[in-house]
Amino acid sequence: MTALLVLLGLTVVGSVLPAPVVALGPGPTFDTLGDVDGTPVVSAQGLPTYPTEGHLNMTTVGVTDGITTIRALGLWASGTHRLAPRSSLYPPGRSTDEVTAENQQEFDGSIANAEAAALNHLGLPTRVTVGALTDDSPSAGVLEVGDEIRGVGGAPVASVQALLDALGTARPGEPLELTVSRDGAAPREVTVTPAPHPEAPERAFLGITPATTPADGQRLSITLGDVGGPSAGLMFSLALVDKLTPGPLTGGRFVAGTGTINAEGVVGPISGIRFKMIKAQEVGAETFLVPAANCAEAAADAPDGLQLVRVGTLDEAVAALETLDAGGTPASCTE
Repeated sequence: MTALLVLLGLTVVGSVLPAPVVALGPGPTFDTLGDVDGTPVVSAQGLPTYPTEGHLNMTTVGVTDGITTIRALGLWASGTHRLAPRSSLYPPGRSTDEVTAENQQEFDGSIANAEAAALNHLGLPTRVTVGALTDDSPSAGVLEVGDEIRGVGGAPVASVQALLDALGTARPGEPLELTVSRDGAAPREVTVTPAPHPEAPERAFLGITPATTPADGQRLSITLGDVGGPSAGLMFSLALVDKLTPGPLTGGRFVAGTGTINAEGVVGPISGIRFKMIKAQEVGAETFLVPAANCAEAAADAPDGLQLVRVGTLDEAVAALETLDAGGTPASCTE
């Protein structure tokens, strides 16, 4: 009787009290060539666009929070989820809202990089603009989101990297002259006094996120709510390339994938690839694009029948899809 009462007590406690863990598992997946709630995920204005076919699905990791011990054990036993300390996602001293805001910031950065990578891949004319201003930015009141930055210290800048290189010679506390155009107006000189960088006080900090945008009269748009983090960058770039070039890039196939991307088109690693592959196959994907750095992990845990394609850059990803469409075999994670 005593043992039964103890067991009953533990069961009640385990079914009511939240466990200090979260469950990670397959999350939602979205076709970047399609619509969500009637709005295209990826679109372009002022540029010629072309019909697409098939799917280019971005994949996510689902996070189940606020779970009881019994539910946590059930999810773990399912084989499709993994348990992780809640503190690994929500560090002590930081609210859920703060973590969500950081994830959103990473997502916004991935959009800017995805657009830049696609524009660079296609060789389209671009401008360097202010993509975002950080909180308490030294540039607040001088620069605005959307401002075009044409020069630093009298020297012209034609790319985000050129801007970053120019800013590398600036010093905290020393006024910096920028050549800026706003809303298509004539360029003008403005002065911003950089602050010390939060992570490296010897470096100048303007408090802006530079972005690569299309030429005047052209606009790219990537819209997808309730998604955070940077890992959709590759699939966003591919959707833009597909819509801005003749012929379906997928050849009508159901392709899914993941990977961060920078403005130069380099694909970076992500976490949770096992869960993303599970979801991709579940919704019908035949091919999965894997960042090169994740290939060993993916190959060791890939669902049967899912073709894994290794990609290290946007150029490689486009070439791999073209190879598939031509009936060839692109680079695999098992090679």
